[in-house]
Amino acid sequence: MAKKEAPLEYLRQFIPDLSAPLILEYLNHYKVHLTITRERKSVLGDYRHATHASNHRISVNGNLNKYSFLITLIHELAHLVTFMEYGNQVQSHGKEWKQVYRKMLEEFLPLKVFPPDVVAALKKNLHDLPASSCADEDLMRILKKYDKNPGGLILVEQVAEGARFLLDDGRVFRKGKKLRKRFQCEELSTGKLYLFSPIYEVKSMN
Repeated sequence: MAKKEAPLEYLRQFIPDLSAPLILEYLNHYKVHLTITRERKSVLGDYRHATHASNHRISVNGNLNKYSFLITLIHELAHLVTFMEYGNQVQSHGKEWKQVYRKMLEEFLPLKVFPPDVVAALKKNLHDLPASSCADEDLMRILKKYDKNPGGLILVEQVAEGARFLLDDGRVFRKGKKLRKRFQCEELSTGKLYLFSPIYEVKSMN
């Protein structure tokens, strides 16, 4: 998906309908330049604060399902609100950001925009929110259930031990044992060992 600035009505395609009024209120109030971009493996979204030459800028991956998209957008809006209140004087994902993010999630939860399993996963960590939804493995597992077009991808934890799997870049791995929280896997062409998150998406070769 090409990089695209999101007109407000266009945004409704990417988020639950009931969340649109509150999201649009935030975007309008803070004059946010929102961009919907192609999939990025390293991040789901990004925030850059306003300068004398530009408005606040937020980008969100356009391949996300509507619940993942909304959570990511709220996450980035929380960075904006934190910046407006504290500037650069606090840590990016410190206690101040967590307080803002928690407050914003608590605004959206009563709107019934999320399915019950997503709500339960979000509430589970409201007392100590992770720096990224990717770091919340339980939440990520649940959100992935709502992906419309997984393209034959499965999670590393779903690959049998000793079985092979393929990455987007064509590299082939054999899954090994779990070491604490990650799986040790061998790249077959080089023999090198890598650690994979259990919720990393790969293509099975069986």
